[in-house]
Amino acid sequence: MFIYSALIMIGVNMYKITVAVDGMVCGMCEAHINEAIRKNFSVKKVKSSKRKKQTVITCEDDIDDEAIRNVINETGYTPGEISREVK
Repeated sequence: MFIYSALIMIGVNMYKITVAVDGMVCGMCEAHINEAIRKNFSVKKVKSSKRKKQTVITCEDDIDDEAIRNVINETGYTPGEISREVK
């Protein structure tokens, strides 16, 4: 939290990208998606939730929706709606 707060203070925009993901049934599913996102994009944080059926990505640079969908598809899960907030 401190790093995020410090970035806001110096004027660095952060993107919070929320992706609906279908097909996660366990913690390993969540970890599989998190690992794929970290491997393919420069992110500050990524957290997947099978319960919420979503992955939340926090990053400094925006990521193209199609690129996110492709990475999640490659893991065998189905991406859905993508929304983002700039903080």
